[in-house]
Formats: sequence, structure tokens, C-alpha cells
Amino acid sequence: MTNEGAVTYKGPERVFSGVQPTNGLHLGNYLGALVKFVALQERFKECIYCVVDLHAITADLDPKLLAGNTREVAAAFLAAGVDPTKSIIFVQSAVRQHTELTWIFNCVARMGWVQRMTQFKDKAGKHAERMSVGLFDYPVLMAADILAYKATHVPVGEDQTQHLELTRDIAQKFNNDFGAPGFFPLPEGLIQGPENEKYGARIMSLRDASKKMSKSDPSDQTRINLSDDADAIAHKIKKATTDPNPLPETVEGLAGRAEAENLVGIYAAVAGVSAADVLKEFGGKGFGTFKPALADLLVTKLGPIAGEMRRLMADPGSLDGILRQGAARAAAIAEPVLDDVRKIVGFWR
Repeated sequence: MTNEGAVTYKGPERVFSGVQPTNGLHLGNYLGALVKFVALQERFKECIYCVVDLHAITADLDPKLLAGNTREVAAAFLAAGVDPTKSIIFVQSAVRQHTELTWIFNCVARMGWVQRMTQFKDKAGKHAERMSVGLFDYPVLMAADILAYKATHVPVGEDQTQHLELTRDIAQKFNNDFGAPGFFPLPEGLIQGPENEKYGARIMSLRDASKKMSKSDPSDQTRINLSDDADAIAHKIKKATTDPNPLPETVEGLAGRAEAENLVGIYAAVAGVSAADVLKEFGGKGFGTFKPALADLLVTKLGPIAGEMRRLMADPGSLDGILRQGAARAAAIAEPVLDDVRKIVGFWR
């Protein structure tokens, strides 16, 4: 389906994004999401950031850990610099409009569209028939997350661009099918910021640079967790896979050296400089020099965040208060949208 001929949405600009509360957050989440969240709240007047616990239960998850993991993600938002007076921070399941709109969108989206989603194919593999309907329907819920607030901009990683296209298709088909041109916006993806951010957009495993750094990897040595202390960070960087050659003096010299490129990219993203700048300082030097410098940088940058997360988690009452206030603010935006949707669909009132 194309988006040609769509009537331009005339509402306010609004950002929406969410993070799953599974297995703790790591450096890739920080650089790929939290840093952007903080920057976007200075660029846009309305930013809505959600802990997507409904998405989390599409995977095997211990129910006893879900609430604690949810608070941890919220604490990470705050510790990284997301300001609850500027942005809305809330928990997905606390705002019922998400699930209501998902059902309506289930009746708009087409099976062929959802079947083309590669993330489901990647996660299900040869066992698609054993997977939950929720995992299959995940992208439709994501569309509802975004459009319940008529969000116009969504920060997404490379692996989420297909889902955003589905969101745009669902929005347009709803507008067309129900004779409501321009009702839902066709949200735009915010995929990449300044040039130096391209080296922080996809943080890879410390042990295998062909794989993305992941919360689901069984080895904790593959990632830097936001909760890691200085000793853990230093140990993981020291043991990170590299090659025997010194760092090159130019970015072009990183070609074919995935592990070296990953570590240089991490340094560049955390320091807020380009890879070329990193290589100006460390080009020609071995990893015996570079790795301790990278570890020191990570400790300096992530240490205060980990400390603030621990402080926030030690006061769950205050943290829950912020989340409840955020949910009320989110619902105040979503309910008028859903009220209009009910009228447009023709539900009895």
C-alpha cells in the first residue's frame, strides 16, 4: 500500500516512543533511545515516552519481575535526563486506550501486511505456529501506541522502520475506509541525528560484532548494562573481542574490522565526537591503550546514571507517583482521540 494522495494532518507535532521492560537496559538502549529522548524533549513541545509492558508479555517473562523491570526502565528515563515536567513518562498497560485502539486497528490492518513483518519471522523462525498471536500482532499494537496520541514523529532504530511503515499504512487505510481524511497523521521516523550519531545508532555485541548488543543474549559479557559498576565495565571492555592490529588512523581503515569499528563507534557515540576524531587521538595505538581509555569514558558517563537509577529505585513510591501522573496525562490526550474514533467507526453511544 502506498501513502500517495493522503490528506495532510494539521494537528500539533508530537513525539512518541517506548522501551520494553525486559532484562534490564544496556549501552545500546542508552545511546539508541534514551540520549535521543532527552534531545527530542528540547526540540519538540510534546514528547510521550512509554514503558511498553504490553509488548513485553509477548515473550516468556517472569510475572514476578515485570513490575520491578518496569520501574527500572522508568528510572533509566529519569536518570538519563528525561524531564517529567517537559515529557510524559508512563506505563503502557495503565492507559487502556492502547488496547482498545489495537482491536479497531486489527480490523483495519490486513493479514498480508502483518505477515510481511520480518521481525516476527526472525523471532519465530521455524516455529511460527507455536508463537503467540500477541507476538504476531505486536506491530498493530505498536501502531495503536503511536496513533492513540496522533504522534507525528517516532524515533526508531533500523529494525523498526518496517513497523513504522505499517503504522502509516494503517493510519491511511483507517482515514480512507471511514471517510475521515487527515484524521490520523502518517508519522515520520526519526532514524538518525547528527553525523556522529551514526556510530552510536547500532551498538554491537562486545563478543561478536556481527550481532547487535541485546538484552536477550544469555551472556552478560556481551553488553554494558546501565546498572554495571566501574569494575564490571572495565572487565567487559578488557575482554571485548578485538584483533591483533593497532587502530587505523582513518575511518576507511576500519573496513573489515568489525570489532574495532564497534569499539571506536562506542567511544565516538559516548564522547559525542566523530569516529575520525577518535582515530586522530588513538590511531596507530594498540587496544592495550584504547580499551582502558574507553572503559574510563564509560565509567565517567554511565556512573552517575547508574547511581541515580539506584536512588530512584530505592524510593518506589515517588517513582510510582511520577508514572501515575504520566498515565493520567497520557490518557487525557488519548481519550479524546478514541472518543472521536468511536464516533467515526459508528459504535453505539
